[in-house]
Amino acid sequence: MTVAYGDSDSARSEATIRRAYELGVTLFDTAEMYGLGEGSSEKLLGRAVEPFRDEVVLATKFGFDMSDPSDIGTRLDSRPRRIREVAENSLRYLRTDHIDLLYQHRVDPDVPIEDVAGTVGELIAEGKVRWFGLSEAGPDIIRRAHAVTPVSVLQTEYSVFERSVEAQILPVIRELGIGFVPYSPLGRGFLTGDVKPATAYPANDMRSRDDRWQPGNYERNLAAIQSLTALAQKRGVTVTQLALAWLLAQGDDIVPIPGTRDPDRLAQNVAAARIDLTADELARIQQIVPHGAAGSRYPQERMPSWSAR
Repeated sequence: MTVAYGDSDSARSEATIRRAYELGVTLFDTAEMYGLGEGSSEKLLGRAVEPFRDEVVLATKFGFDMSDPSDIGTRLDSRPRRIREVAENSLRYLRTDHIDLLYQHRVDPDVPIEDVAGTVGELIAEGKVRWFGLSEAGPDIIRRAHAVTPVSVLQTEYSVFERSVEAQILPVIRELGIGFVPYSPLGRGFLTGDVKPATAYPANDMRSRDDRWQPGNYERNLAAIQSLTALAQKRGVTVTQLALAWLLAQGDDIVPIPGTRDPDRLAQNVAAARIDLTADELARIQQIVPHGAAGSRYPQERMPSWSAR
């Protein structure tokens, strides 16, 4: 609603958040980085949920060095002092006295995960945070963090188009009893059917640079979307709903966070929770997209360490 997908309208975004609450959505996800160091995303969310704040779960994240506006999103900083600074800012921006779920946004190789988990554990003991989460962490990091402060949730990209968590990550978190929150469950918009080549997106939209939208990959992924759309139409649902229903069918411990700025699309997303796919439909989806999308999800230099190996 504030970065990465072109220009946005804060009033419409607030209306979408409030509509989500009316439709039964109770988990809202943001991060310090989404505000580009100025808190715009957290401020937007704080304003929107203020009338019903105690009835929803607010999740935010720390972990990036935000000191240079021209270089946001590339440098990490999870030093304990920085974690506390971000947490205090988030509390103020979100207009709340506690953060329900505080994630480390990306693993910082320069800070032992035990120090990170210990600092969040202190914030939990102080009543400023309720639960500790990790994002894009590998099995070893998850286990080490969990041994210091229980990890409640792991957030990592997962969708019909992105399947890399299935082999290494899901087995570990299920062993430890950790919930899973897939981000980009709609493939950053590819799984909506409303797609166009990279050159058709503005420069401030990440899809103009995303590898999955580039020539060669784009055509292969578009063909997969067309096959998924045909399957969805047989069921009388949208391809977006099919993709979300597939994700929900992967386990009761999975809670996807589809993003949208549009109240109508939001209602379609929520309705996917009422769709139960048959074994034949799940098998057909697997046949269409056996290994995920063509193209990498991030430039190689920005790939999370566990998935780059």
